[in-house]
Amino acid sequence: MLNEKESKISIPGPSGVLESVSNRGEADAPLSSINGIAVICHPHPQHGGTMDNKVVTTLMRTYRDLGIHVLRFNFRGVGKSEGTFDNAIGELDDLLAVIAWVKNNMPQSPNLMAGFSFGSSIVARASYIVEGLRHLTLVAPPVERYEYDREGVFNAPVCVIQGDQDERVLAQGVYDWVEKLDSPTDLIRYPEAGHFFHGFLTSLKTDLTEILARQIIR
Repeated sequence: MLNEKESKISIPGPSGVLESVSNRGEADAPLSSINGIAVICHPHPQHGGTMDNKVVTTLMRTYRDLGIHVLRFNFRGVGKSEGTFDNAIGELDDLLAVIAWVKNNMPQSPNLMAGFSFGSSIVARASYIVEGLRHLTLVAPPVERYEYDREGVFNAPVCVIQGDQDERVLAQGVYDWVEKLDSPTDLIRYPEAGHFFHGFLTSLKTDLTEILARQIIR
């Protein structure tokens, strides 16, 4: 699948086919030597979240341009993915099915994960199940509504991205939570950004690129 710059893939999931897209990492880019795959999860399915969300595609381009292959997918009931919304329980199963498929069908292991809003809660929980995880990116994480860490510790370095003007997530709650984490953590904070980072997506890509290069190489 990674012979093409972008490929549409149908992955078997617990409730039917999951609509997915893979993007090949740029050759000779700074992190192409790690031969990794980043799996990205989109925001809440019942509030218009899809794998084509602008924050999700910005994350995809960030990893791709660093030389990391990317796979993003629609949760059950979104787009052409079969099934119905399952209150973050079935969605975790969807992610785990995607990761299992990647391990069985691609030579690389999915050793990076990222999620935006609702999707960040899914990758956070999966991070304790996925072996060999090298990095976790959490964008606008609604930490007051979902389970994230286990006693303040993740199994990989973490980057948290948050805007002060977020209209859906309590920003100060995110900052208070970050301060209590015992894992290697970087915080990207945008004082003027709202939940969808309108006007800040270019900065997000630039800033995350710098942190990924530093956290993964170290």
